[in-house]
Amino acid sequence: MKFASTRLIASDINSMVAFYELVTGCRADWLAPVFAEIVTTGASLAIGSAETVALFSEGSSEPGANRTAILEFMVSDVDAEFARLKDRVTVVHAPKDLPWGNRTVQFSDPEGTRVALYTPVTDAARRRFAGR
Repeated sequence: MKFASTRLIASDINSMVAFYELVTGCRADWLAPVFAEIVTTGASLAIGSAETVALFSEGSSEPGANRTAILEFMVSDVDAEFARLKDRVTVVHAPKDLPWGNRTVQFSDPEGTRVALYTPVTDAARRRFAGR
């Protein structure tokens, strides 16, 4: 099994796609006016408008309702990314070191989902992510 993507449901798909293009530096592929994908090295981030929910099961997803997931992107220099983004996005916390060896920063996307950028900074963390 291969983890392929995470999909977010957006009430304003244009602002969500613009945010993730800014954060990732990747251009979105618009597969339909109501659906876009941002393909990164590790996986894809799919963004569907709220009207796509009815294609699966009406009411099964709700834009802006997430309070459990944090989308994480590994970057080579979290401090440089923070400097690039801090005045353009909503900051949850500035860069800090975590007990498992990552240096991380968190932002909120336009609909409230948390987005973390991190860099492995300890030898153990670098080993853990080598080859991923």
